[in-house]
Amino acid sequence: MPFSQDYAPRGLRGHATGRVGAALTAVVALALVLTGCGGTAGPAAGAAGSGTPATTADRVEPLGTAPAPRMPVTVRSADGADVTITSTDRIVPLTGSLSEIVFTLGFGEQVVARDITATFEQAEKLPVVTRAHDVSAESVLSLKPTVVLADTTTGPSEAIGQIRDAGVPLVVVDAAKELADVGRRIDTVAAALGVPSSGTELRTRTQSRIDAVQKSVPAHEDGKKPRVAFLYLRGSASVYLLGGRESGASSLLEAAGAVDAGKASGLGKDFTAITSEALAKAAPDAILVMSKGLTSVGGVDGLVKIPGVAETPAGMDRRIVSIDDGVLLNYGPRTDRVLAELVEQLYPKGGKGK
Repeated sequence: MPFSQDYAPRGLRGHATGRVGAALTAVVALALVLTGCGGTAGPAAGAAGSGTPATTADRVEPLGTAPAPRMPVTVRSADGADVTITSTDRIVPLTGSLSEIVFTLGFGEQVVARDITATFEQAEKLPVVTRAHDVSAESVLSLKPTVVLADTTTGPSEAIGQIRDAGVPLVVVDAAKELADVGRRIDTVAAALGVPSSGTELRTRTQSRIDAVQKSVPAHEDGKKPRVAFLYLRGSASVYLLGGRESGASSLLEAAGAVDAGKASGLGKDFTAITSEALAKAAPDAILVMSKGLTSVGGVDGLVKIPGVAETPAGMDRRIVSIDDGVLLNYGPRTDRVLAELVEQLYPKGGKGK
């Protein structure tokens, strides 16, 4: 069975340019050789240890009234190009996170295509113009877009060049790596769409909700924060990775009052193959996974069979936090929901930190 990253969120794949991509490519290649196979409020979460993600409808919440863009606008793309946009009639966002921002700003009716990681309800019926890392320039151009939004993880570069060569305004946005990037990305997209005031409103709303969730983090009775290891799992290809400092999860974990166990154990890069030794050094009290990754290894029962997991405090307690792949590392307008879900699963029933 071939390995696929189609449903790994762009937030993860994107550290892909020079980070996760290299780690995944190396580990997947080794795995193939060895195995021969290639709403508005924060959602109620599953109980800690169940590995069950929230069931709240996967929808974005638009600001309200439809925006009135002021055109034309010229913005500086992250790749150094000055891009002039004259119309927002036909928008193509090339990542799930950017789609989320565009829809939340109120431009859902103008979006004519999606990246495969745009999994929320309002976008699900749109034609898909990307697969894994690959953008199909022909598919994008066939939809006659008036503006295309990409980020620095979008590729291949030949496709980006082909879209630009066809005369389509294409704006590249810096990829998200942490909570601090949420407001910047919202502002950048809003500016490109000619609605900077709506961007300010959405950035303010998003930050206030993130702040509110952070205030809900329970106090730790003994002053000790839970250590949480972020694991990237794709059981069908025997890909089991432990996140380090550059995985993208540290910011969320720290905002939830936790310690990134991989980072704290000295893993300075993005991801490393899971070993018993690495897990023992990380010594996580809980394990954070993506929901599809957990399913791919057979749920919690399968996860604890991965060498080294059962011997960790998290494995012994079966303390697993599972969050939907499509939102975990998006760092967008729904980040407050992700953070709320993380907090609720780490501290079930409002219990105090251990």
